[in-house]
Amino acid sequence: MVIKVANHGWPLPCIFPVGNVQWVATTFTVLAEPTRRRILDLLREQPRSVGDLVTELGLTQPGTSKHLKVLRDAGLVRVRRDAQRRWYELRPEPLAEIDSWLAPYRRLWSGSLDKLEQHLDSMD
Repeated sequence: MVIKVANHGWPLPCIFPVGNVQWVATTFTVLAEPTRRRILDLLREQPRSVGDLVTELGLTQPGTSKHLKVLRDAGLVRVRRDAQRRWYELRPEPLAEIDSWLAPYRRLWSGSLDKLEQHLDSMD
C-alpha cells in the first residue's frame, strides 16, 4: 500500500493500514512523554497497582492515574480489578507492531555503524 505525504508528494510505503496511520502518530505522541515510558518500563517487569506506580514514580496518585489513562486509551496497557485494587499490565502487541515498522530503519543504522567501525579499524 502507498499513501501520499501531504507536504512532500513522494510515495511512502506503509505497513500499517491507512486507517491506522492516526493510531501510529498517537502512539508516538504517547511514548514521547518520559513518565509514560518509565511506566511502561516498570510494567515490563511485572503488573503493578496504581499505588505501586505512585511509589516508584514519586508522583501523586491523580498524576499517575492520568498517565495510566492515556496509556490505556492508546492500547499500551490493560487493567484488571482485584477486590479494591486495579492492576496495570503492559500490552506488548502495539509495541511489536511499531518494532516491525522500525526494523528496516534499524538495519540502515546498523549498516552505517558497521561502516564506521571498519573505517576506524583501518586507521589503526
